[in-house]
Amino acid sequence: MAENSNIEWTDHTFNPWRGCTKVSAGCKNCYAETLSKRNPGVLGIWGDNGTRVVAAEAQWKQPLKWNQLAQAAGQRHRVFCASLADVFEDRAELHAPRLRLLRLIYDTPHLDWLLLTKRPENIVPALRSFETTPTWSDAELDMSFVEWAEAWINGCPPANVWLGTSVENQEQADLRIPHLLAAPAAVRFLSCEPLLGPVDLTTLPLSNGERRLNCLRRASVFAPHINWVIVGGESGPGARPMHSDWARNLRDQCTAAGVSFFFKQWGEYKPFYPTEPKPDGIGAKGRTDWYNWPGGVVSVKLGKHAAGRDLGGRTWDQVPQQGQEVAA
Repeated sequence: MAENSNIEWTDHTFNPWRGCTKVSAGCKNCYAETLSKRNPGVLGIWGDNGTRVVAAEAQWKQPLKWNQLAQAAGQRHRVFCASLADVFEDRAELHAPRLRLLRLIYDTPHLDWLLLTKRPENIVPALRSFETTPTWSDAELDMSFVEWAEAWINGCPPANVWLGTSVENQEQADLRIPHLLAAPAAVRFLSCEPLLGPVDLTTLPLSNGERRLNCLRRASVFAPHINWVIVGGESGPGARPMHSDWARNLRDQCTAAGVSFFFKQWGEYKPFYPTEPKPDGIGAKGRTDWYNWPGGVVSVKLGKHAAGRDLGGRTWDQVPQQGQEVAA
């Protein structure tokens, strides 16, 4: 599916800068941090006291080329931003490149920008911070762009902005999803990868703590809800197994609500129910490449490619499109 990206649910990946700080359990085995240690001058130094390295000019021009290709083909291309950073990390030095990113999104209307963050509480404050920035009235920021940005800030999002947050367990679902719902976006999505526990999206707490919210269903015609759920197990060194029921339950929740569901991968471990045949040797004394779950399910370490992405006898590649919730 991906053209210029190895990530199955996007066409391109763009990193306006590199570097981040771990904030939750899903960050434990962050591949981007591991990668950065090979070349910190280009990929940044992780942590609060680390560095954030802005992309080179040639890389900033790439989305403009993708936009031209998408326009010529009469197709929309999805751009994941950012795989090696967090678009809404709250750091003073990221204010200017984030404003430049907004301008780039404005200049590429044939691209759908997937802005994924582990800090959804920063989305609205980050947008509102541009209203008082000294650079807001610079000559390079023409009035059409300013009006576009101000409309977004005031609750009318651009059609090509998809906002998402990472949800690896119920704790982060409860914390992050309400902030995502409060942010203006054409599409809202969840990246449940690595999925580290069961997640119920139908009973989330509201701010008053008294009511429960099903974030997959629209309470009214204008009420925000989640349009897309991406699920995947962890891959790479130190990967943790994902129980099959966690993925199946999220699929069932989305199917019941008519919300697009994308199953990216099982990860390093593939689960087997007690009635399913398992690879030879699993359970042998001394083997450490398998994990026994209560109830008889066994996760076997096969490697990402061998584990595959089949769920319930099929692949799930649903993506939300304009005018419909589910597109297989």
